[in-house]
Amino acid sequence: MNLRIKAIAPILSALITSILLAACSSTPKAPDGAAEVRAKLTQLQSDSQLATLAPVAIKDAEAAVSRAEEPRKDTKYSQHLVYLADRKVDTAVALATARLLEDKRKDINDQATEAQLASRTQEADALRRQLAELNAKQTERGLVITLGDVLFETGKADLKGTATANLAKLTAFLTQHPDRSLVIEGHTDSVGSESYNQVLSQNRADSVKAFLLNQGVASNRITAFGKGENSPVASNDSSSGRQMNRRVEVIIATPGQASAGQ
Repeated sequence: MNLRIKAIAPILSALITSILLAACSSTPKAPDGAAEVRAKLTQLQSDSQLATLAPVAIKDAEAAVSRAEEPRKDTKYSQHLVYLADRKVDTAVALATARLLEDKRKDINDQATEAQLASRTQEADALRRQLAELNAKQTERGLVITLGDVLFETGKADLKGTATANLAKLTAFLTQHPDRSLVIEGHTDSVGSESYNQVLSQNRADSVKAFLLNQGVASNRITAFGKGENSPVASNDSSSGRQMNRRVEVIIATPGQASAGQ
């Protein structure tokens, strides 16, 4: 009997091998292209920026890829599933990328808004400092800057040599705020005739205007008036009162105002 088994052993071995080979050859393989689609999906899932931005689309793509990877005898149908899976992955990538770009755009806009707010805050702070240096007062007429009798000698309309320092801050403010127009008003005390004081106040207003024009302030921004002795801010019965009345007022219009008040 042992001799018979030994005799048929090679035959049995060959038969088993043939059966195994036949079984292997008949087992369906993963469709062509499925591995590439899986690699594309894996790359998306591994991207730290994109992976969390389209969770539903990525989940759908995962299901489609898993289905496409299943071995099938119907080659045409298998390739169709691979195609659908590839489209699902592309859709997930596109959606995640779009959301990433939108997030970056919002970040840029937020940063720009913060920068604008910071810039406006700095501008507002600078404006407050400038107005404080000019001793400007906010009124219904606009910003009023009062320049005392330090600009002129008594009875004169020519600017003193020291007047430049007093007007330099005003010039700097007007240069930095080209959208603001201004009115220059000359005022006197009651010493002398009314007609004399009217002419003197006009000439003094014109002298300040000429100085600003020489510093580059546009002429269409400036109006100069002489008010004479008709708008006192104190009594002319005392020397201190008369000194307060001898003044030049600069009224700076706020942006959008037609002109500074007269």
